[in-house]
Amino acid sequence: MKVIRSMVLVSVDQASLERGAEEVFHKFLEEIDEFGLSDKIAVSTIRDVGLRDDIPLVIVYPDAAVYGPVRLEDVHTIVEEHLYKGNIVPHLLALMRELAPEIAWTRDRRGTLPIEKRIVLERAGIVNPESIEDYILNDGFQALGKALTQMTPAEVIAEIDKSGLQGRGGAGFPTGRKWSFVASTPGSPKYVICNADESEPGTFKDRLILEGDPFSIVEAMTIAGYAIGAHEGYIYIRGEYPRAYHLIENAIHQAEMLGLLGDHIFGTDYSFHIHPHAGAGAYICGEETALIESLEGKRGMPRPRPPYPTTYGLFGKPTVVNNVETLANVPPILRNGAVWYREVGSPKSTGTKVYTILGNVNFTGLIEVPMGITLREVIDIYGKGMRNGKKLKLVQTGGSSGTIVPAKLQDTPLDFDSFRNAGVSLGSGALLVCDEDTCVVDLAKVILRFFRNECCGKCTPCRIGTLRLYEIINQISEGKAVLSDLEVMQNISEAMSEVSNCGLGQTASTALRDILKYFREEVEMHIIDKVCPVGVCPIAKHESELMQKAG
Repeated sequence: MKVIRSMVLVSVDQASLERGAEEVFHKFLEEIDEFGLSDKIAVSTIRDVGLRDDIPLVIVYPDAAVYGPVRLEDVHTIVEEHLYKGNIVPHLLALMRELAPEIAWTRDRRGTLPIEKRIVLERAGIVNPESIEDYILNDGFQALGKALTQMTPAEVIAEIDKSGLQGRGGAGFPTGRKWSFVASTPGSPKYVICNADESEPGTFKDRLILEGDPFSIVEAMTIAGYAIGAHEGYIYIRGEYPRAYHLIENAIHQAEMLGLLGDHIFGTDYSFHIHPHAGAGAYICGEETALIESLEGKRGMPRPRPPYPTTYGLFGKPTVVNNVETLANVPPILRNGAVWYREVGSPKSTGTKVYTILGNVNFTGLIEVPMGITLREVIDIYGKGMRNGKKLKLVQTGGSSGTIVPAKLQDTPLDFDSFRNAGVSLGSGALLVCDEDTCVVDLAKVILRFFRNECCGKCTPCRIGTLRLYEIINQISEGKAVLSDLEVMQNISEAMSEVSNCGLGQTASTALRDILKYFREEVEMHIIDKVCPVGVCPIAKHESELMQKAG
């Protein structure tokens, strides 16, 4: 087995590629080979680096040295001085000018930010995602080995339940309880499904997990299968994630070759097989029953619930459906124990949460932090403050179906209970930060247009409701609405949330509901005064044209 002592990661996001990242990547391969280091140093890629002024970035682990922007002529120096001689090259290090001085990347933090606690992403960016040897050298498959050789299925479920792990897909349902439902339901075969159809706008956390640590999902699904008595699993991957699909296929193949997946795993009587499946780009297939319908070869449309997948799932059999991030927590919990996991986060929302930070902040990207951190901390520490010194207006949590959190709630802890008590929801983990120049009518218009287009059309409340809400909000943005339209929107929104067939229809009007709750005055200004306060909506552009003609 080849032992890698260093890992070189080259940023390959679109902006980095435009600045020559691909050439830098191949240059590293050439130079490392010339110095005879190919068997000791792995070269891979990383997509989300956050820093934009210093790309292409090159990160060298385990030293956590961050070089950038790296030019072709710099590669020889980095290889010779750092990788061959062991000396970090100070003058080529990224200036970190986007980071506050107290938020510098340090050796003992392995390139993570302060407060950040990495459990789900502990290996992402450190191991080669295509090498099972790298995964094993970094505690990979220890949890599976422990489960199969030292624990009964009931003990595995009890440990997950004791940890307090809740679903990270948005609903926050206790994972151990879901597993116990399936385990205790009569009937066979049983199935495990990993929901990797991450189609919520602004959310890419699952993609980072799949592309950075695919073997962890293979291990987690196998543990889940053992716990509930299943011997087959499916991972449904968003069709727009071809690299993630490739890496999962590769991970499955390598695990089977080493006897860590397939028949008689770890030499035991337990067998488990995983089948990858690519989606076709339908947002609705992120809903678990629509996903199951799609897996069965049908059109991806939601099923009425109950019965729930735990009793009537794939092919009518008991099925566990877990999100990627949820499953990624399972191996660390079994490896380190439920007590260890409960020490992270808040008492009722344990562990960490992976967030994508988007919008009007100085730093956008992905972080993993303990449950219970506040929006103010996320924005000030990780987002490095509001862009251009603007004031925070609102944050939308959880993508387009998420809630609108006004600035006055930014000190509410980011955990399931605190947000629920505040009348908002945590959602899947996308945080869209909006400043004072954001028009809430325009924001609602964008969101409702998305849901109008993505509605599957199965149930009337959603099919008609999303269309009518979009039509009315569009009239408001053009100054053509009347105040009574707000009551109509309120009634439609309530009806959709109560009687729509699935979560899409039930949450499609969530943002609108919150906007009318927290920013009603601004919406009314569009109707009564025919004014868009921030000059974004068509009504403002029309006003400007009239003024120019009058002048």
